[in-house]
Amino acid sequence: MSDAQHIERRLIELNVEHRDLDAVIELLILDGHHDELQLRRLKKRKLQLKDHITLLKMQLVPDVPA
Repeated sequence: MSDAQHIERRLIELNVEHRDLDAVIELLILDGHHDELQLRRLKKRKLQLKDHITLLKMQLVPDVPA
């Protein structure tokens, strides 16, 4: 498996986890009886995933000389 294929596969996994976290966060907020600490941790993990996704996407874009 090439590096690009590995990165693309990892991107798919991270995007799925990001969407799942989004759904869980929304459900916790709508429930009204959520643990603030748990909610903050989930939101932090979601932001970490977004950052990781961005870094991986940047690796897929070839360097263009200035």
